Amino acid sequence: MFQDYGLVQNNNASADINMGPLIDMVFILLIFFVVTTNFNRQTGVDVTKPKAQTAVSQGQKTLLVGITREGTIHVHGRQISIDRLKTLIGQETAKRPDLTVVIIADQEAAIGKAVQVMDQCALSGAQKVSIAADKE
Repeated sequence: MFQDYGLVQNNNASADINMGPLIDMVFILLIFFVVTTNFNRQTGVDVTKPKAQTAVSQGQKTLLVGITREGTIHVHGRQISIDRLKTLIGQETAKRPDLTVVIIADQEAAIGKAVQVMDQCALSGAQKVSIAADKE
């Protein structure tokens, strides 16, 4: 009888948990961890760097050039020729004159290939060229 006049309220509504914001937060965290992960393969090839006691860390303004044990040259994950390397470094030093070129050569790679890469870097205008090594 009281229900007819609106004096008694029926609360038959069920309580639901909204999962939308939780899923959004999980995806944001996933993207954060993927972006901030430090990958070991910096040049796109797997090399074993030689050890040195005087190894120091370089800044972020570096161009990494990888040399595999077979003698192939890689920049930005792609294999390139020695002639293309000179052109690429020339373009990069035109954009950033303070560019540092770091050669990451496998310890089994021929020293002659590293010398060729260093020579092409110097000819293309790179002022700072160094060879990467792991600290002992």
